[in-house]
Amino acid sequence: VQLQASGGGLVQAGDSLRLSCAASERFTSYVVAWFRQAPGKERTFVAAIRRNQGSTHYADSVKGRFTISRDNAKNTVYLQMNSLKPEDTAVYYCAADMHTILSAVRDTRAYDSWGQGTLVTVSS
Repeated sequence: VQLQASGGGLVQAGDSLRLSCAASERFTSYVVAWFRQAPGKERTFVAAIRRNQGSTHYADSVKGRFTISRDNAKNTVYLQMNSLKPEDTAVYYCAADMHTILSAVRDTRAYDSWGQGTLVTVSS
């Protein structure tokens, strides 16, 4: 499956953004995740949603502020980001895989398909 991430931009601390990850085909059977990579740092897990309307998982740093959801009719997964902080600044990537198991949802190696990334910049 091919993924297209969008929705990034420049915002101020406390603002909100919604990222979208559009898939090239029906992907109800895929686990979909968001990762982010700040300049000079490794790519880290942000959130994941399991198949169909399955369970969601979040990094501790975004829990309570970010919400991942999926609209299967539109083949799109969203990441609603509220109360943004300067430390949320990063390139955000969406990833998908049909075979990711629960214990691996936070691991970049568990995903075969990746979007191109969308830049989120949060100013203080």
